[in-house]
Amino acid sequence: MKISVRVKPNMKEEKVEKEGGVFTVCVKEPAKEGRANKAVVELLSEYFKVPKSRIVILSGMKSKQKIIEIKDYKFIAL
Repeated sequence: MKISVRVKPNMKEEKVEKEGGVFTVCVKEPAKEGRANKAVVELLSEYFKVPKSRIVILSGMKSKQKIIEIKDYKFIAL
């Protein structure tokens, strides 16, 4: 399953929200040295209840807009 994600770094609260077909992920980590990307993977892992190893950032490593693939995810309406 591929999803579109908008990342908001340096936030006070970490959360995942779904707005239409786009997920907004708020993380406390700054967008430096890949720390925000790591936090995004951890939050999405908890949100979708899958291991972190199944979450891959396909595009947008240095952007706030990302395409993320969740491998072998059985879609359940969220």
